[in-house]
Amino acid sequence: MNPLLKGLEHLGHASVRMAGEKTIYVDPFQIGQNYLDADVIFITHSHHDHFSPEDIRLVKKQDTVLVLPPDSESLAAELGWHNTVTATAGMKEIVAGVSFVAVPAYNIGKPFHAKNRGWLGYIIEFGGLRVYVSGDTDVIPEMANHACDVAFLPVGGTYTMTAAEAVEAVRLIKPKVAVPTHYGAVVGGPQDASAFLSNLPDGVEGDLLQRKR
Repeated sequence: MNPLLKGLEHLGHASVRMAGEKTIYVDPFQIGQNYLDADVIFITHSHHDHFSPEDIRLVKKQDTVLVLPPDSESLAAELGWHNTVTATAGMKEIVAGVSFVAVPAYNIGKPFHAKNRGWLGYIIEFGGLRVYVSGDTDVIPEMANHACDVAFLPVGGTYTMTAAEAVEAVRLIKPKVAVPTHYGAVVGGPQDASAFLSNLPDGVEGDLLQRKR
């Protein structure tokens, strides 16, 4: 495995786990086991496959911090979760020792993730690297500014980028490693991940980075 991927896992769908000095989750969904080890949980938006209370409970500790876009804050409060940070695009912050930048995530020409909802992706500092987890998005101009080492990008189409569009995003972002997400659960399948990995530009390594068992 590429050493840049040490401690990183794609848990399925859009879920990412980063386990090192701090343990970080992004959009835990269909986790299937008790981890109960999260220092920080990042939520990109309020759709059920990204903000899943039952899965958050499988990774959350008593002192876990949830980082959320504005429209998810009230739902977190209703669930009794008050150790939260509301993030907006452009915000740079350190939470529980984890540095991150919140960046926009939205559709162009599709109604599912409107720009005015303020939904997010995150560029997270982990193990000395910058890890970009895009959230549900199309190829957007802001990606040209998303300097990162590892990029997790949706490939399933319908609600997000297709595999071909995700390759376009890689050309904008220029990560060292790219990992496909958002396939196999709600929409898309292994063929989309394979198409993405097969067409990455020279100089960018691809990896499925599937859940360790």
